[in-house]
Amino acid sequence: MPTVPIVFATIYEPVAQGFVQSLAHPGGNATGFTNVPATIGGKWLELLSEMAPAVTRVAYMCNPSNPGPLQPYAAAETAAHGHAISIAMAAVRSAAEIETAMTTLAREPGGGLIVPPDGFLIGLSKPIIELAAREKLPAIYGFALFAVRGGLASYGVSLSEQNREAGEYVGRILRREKPANLPVQEPSQYELVINLKAAEALGLQIPPTVLASADKVIE
Repeated sequence: MPTVPIVFATIYEPVAQGFVQSLAHPGGNATGFTNVPATIGGKWLELLSEMAPAVTRVAYMCNPSNPGPLQPYAAAETAAHGHAISIAMAAVRSAAEIETAMTTLAREPGGGLIVPPDGFLIGLSKPIIELAAREKLPAIYGFALFAVRGGLASYGVSLSEQNREAGEYVGRILRREKPANLPVQEPSQYELVINLKAAEALGLQIPPTVLASADKVIE
């Protein structure tokens, strides 16, 4: 049985994936912090609708090899119905499939995009951002680096805060506390980043209320 203590900083559904027995009582040698709650999908949809009210069709980009990002889809779907927006998953496994999904979405007006946190998609952030700009697709991303690199907006966990909290857990374990007794915690802070250059290129006027709630605005 593994005995080396493990502190994970960002992970989807650690119980479902078998890393811990429960969030409150991990029960083994691992503990840490989850990536995003399933409910965040509704927030992504709400923000996208507020920033780009002309969006009527949304593609939820996902890597089928990673089940984690599929969790927020249900909340995004519920929110979409409340805004009379159609939403569908766009399963992608390669850069070519990403381009096909985005060009297909852009063939008709009203297209928008949600890109949840996923290592595979982060690795292809540059072409995703460039394609969204080329095809005039408003998009919201789960990691801030997308907005920093030129995407319209991001909403997700504050990685700097989560890493700091993970460091505190490491310190507690070094002081002889057991991972089994340290509850797995959900993110405590989220950050909204808006890129006004991207908004301008898309012909969008970000509502003042949304701008006021942003943690960072890139001009």
